[in-house]
Amino acid sequence: MVTYLDGSRKIFRHGLEIDAPPRLGFIVDTSPDQVPACIVRDFLYLGSQDCVRRSVIRKYGVTHVLSVGIEMPPLDEDDEADEDCKIEGKFIECLDLPETRLDDVLVVSNAFIDSCRKEGGRVLVHCNAGVSRSPSIVIGYLMQRCDQSFLQAFGTVKTKRPCVQPNAGFFQQLKQMQT
Repeated sequence: MVTYLDGSRKIFRHGLEIDAPPRLGFIVDTSPDQVPACIVRDFLYLGSQDCVRRSVIRKYGVTHVLSVGIEMPPLDEDDEADEDCKIEGKFIECLDLPETRLDDVLVVSNAFIDSCRKEGGRVLVHCNAGVSRSPSIVIGYLMQRCDQSFLQAFGTVKTKRPCVQPNAGFFQQLKQMQT
């Protein structure tokens, strides 16, 4: 049986192709992911782009947003704009590809996170789904700024946001950073 990217399947028996019943190759999740994981108490949060909403930013007291690989989505229009919801944003170019060099991205992201920390702010680090790019940045930050090993940093992030799954290249680069 061969499953293609579009979810279609083909069954081959004795060199003959037999159509398999149609089925999606992935699970579509349309529920919003609006709860950022608090990685470092009252300072460093991790989430998906769904967390970039006025209501979420207000609730968690976020003052800075670090957008990794995708531009920060506009704050939702349905919430009323208010003076308490002013945030400083930063966009960092980062493709979710194994060959993307994390060390280049970490220089910029760590500086932004450090400046937020100095100001006594709270930073939300996000990418599209909060699964590969932004967790990799947070793991790298914990390793380089909080003196954690790869396993400690990965464990901290995975415990607080179980869906994290850095791509194979990011995983390898992070492991190599501790040597």
